[in-house]
Amino acid sequence: MARVRYVGPEPVTVPELGDREVQPDEIVTVPDERFEGYVCQTTNWESVEEPGAKAPATKTAAKSAPQKEG
Repeated sequence: MARVRYVGPEPVTVPELGDREVQPDEIVTVPDERFEGYVCQTTNWESVEEPGAKAPATKTAAKSAPQKEG
């Protein structure tokens, strides 16, 4: 799934997203095949994550606590 940011000036209802209300500066997930339909509307939407892009991996290694000398 791709992600886009709504850059319009006021909230909008997006029928394709189940009549969801999207707020200005909100990021939403859209189907990959519909990505171009959003980002071609440059006054309303901008790309955040293109179709097929993988989210950056997060590190899960825990830091060890410093050992107390004594």
